Amino acid sequence: MRVLVTGAGGQVGTDTVMVCEAAGDHVAALDHASLDIGRRDQVLSAITSFRPDAVINCAAWTAVDACEADPDRALALNGLAVRNVAEACHRVGAHLVHLSTDYVFDGTLDRPYHEWDETNPMSVYGISKLIGESEALALGPDSAVVRTSWVSGAHGANMVKTVIALIDQHPQLAFVADQFGHPTFAADLAPMLRLVALDRRSGVHHITNQRPTSWFGFVQEVVAVLGRDPAMVVPIATADLQPPRPALRPPNSMLDNAVARMNGLPPMRDFAEPLAELVRRLTA
Repeated sequence: MRVLVTGAGGQVGTDTVMVCEAAGDHVAALDHASLDIGRRDQVLSAITSFRPDAVINCAAWTAVDACEADPDRALALNGLAVRNVAEACHRVGAHLVHLSTDYVFDGTLDRPYHEWDETNPMSVYGISKLIGESEALALGPDSAVVRTSWVSGAHGANMVKTVIALIDQHPQLAFVADQFGHPTFAADLAPMLRLVALDRRSGVHHITNQRPTSWFGFVQEVVAVLGRDPAMVVPIATADLQPPRPALRPPNSMLDNAVARMNGLPPMRDFAEPLAELVRRLTA
């Protein structure tokens, strides 16, 4: 398979390139320096010259709070830019797999969100990502949107790296206990993105590691894997964060992987397994 990966220098993009190369794919790995998907001319040139079978779009502006302060930039990079990618895919017949987020929901349901639940983003970031979904899905059966949540990996900034950096600096760590989601690991997500591309699956898919928890609970598990006492992590409410975060977060980010389950895709592992692997890798 000929695969073009955008955002190839990011957390998920880096692992996606590694997975595709290991599978024997012919890969064009384009990071932001080599391809700004906000530039239509660059996108059309890159995709029409390489003529991939599939494009896995991992490029995005993911600074949630910064998006709140600059909505035009967020809409351009997370919304309109996806139109550029979709247009180029259409020209060469490439299948588009676009990476999205739990932030397209408002988090008010009392159960995990499935793919057909109504979206209602509460932040500029969530709005911009929802627009990006619609731009990708305009390709019809030649596109898929993969929503995921709470991603950690060996590349880029994430919660696991934050905890590793903080654990020796503070006797106590405080994390919110009223936001719930599915921690997901780039090393497990990347093969699923490739599979969706290889099978040319269409529509919206929720793909996460298994087992929900709160940020408080997740950090406790990270601390335990690091060999420290989880009791050093204390719960706080989102309303008590100081300073308050500019962008609202959905209190319920749990994603039901319903489409994958119904279509026979293998479920990803309980997050404890890739968490332990990542911690070992980062602390070796």
